[in-house]
Amino acid sequence: MTKARTRREDRPEIILDAAERLIRRSGLPTLTIDAVAAEAALSKGGVLHHYASKDALISALAARKLKEIRADIVAREAAQPPGPAAIPLALIDHVRAVYADEDGFPRALCLASADNPEASAGFRDLLMEELDTMERIARRPGAGAVLSFATLGLLLSRMLGFHQLEGEPLARTFAALEAAARALPEE
Repeated sequence: MTKARTRREDRPEIILDAAERLIRRSGLPTLTIDAVAAEAALSKGGVLHHYASKDALISALAARKLKEIRADIVAREAAQPPGPAAIPLALIDHVRAVYADEDGFPRALCLASADNPEASAGFRDLLMEELDTMERIARRPGAGAVLSFATLGLLLSRMLGFHQLEGEPLARTFAALEAAARALPEE
């Protein structure tokens, strides 16, 4: 396979990588098709060939991020002891791992996705999958939803800048979430 062919096949990822670098470096306002093209060392037409608009680019970034999130949660679930707490503990472990992400990309992507119906649908689908799974596992009406919303609410509140727990208060919060997950009844 030639380099040109490989590069052409890799262009969608090259473009997404460039868009993510722009957002991380300078924030969402710098995300334009022209800026992404310059960052990716491609023509504007080359970017538009793969992503017809800024919204399409944001949707693709969101889809890629959701794929990463799902894969991380699945990997973390596999590392848990079998039982009803495995999935909620995997979600809690994922949130703990990404809680202190300081580079601004998660916040920017979250905000951009809120204004983009296609991108927000992916996040909504993930949330609904997690809620359904947690409710099925919890076997007590509402218990799974409470655990899901508490865990995700902690992360979203941090991402949106509403609060930032650190040190002992953060450790106590994660310990309380884990205790609630472990208290789920066996099937």
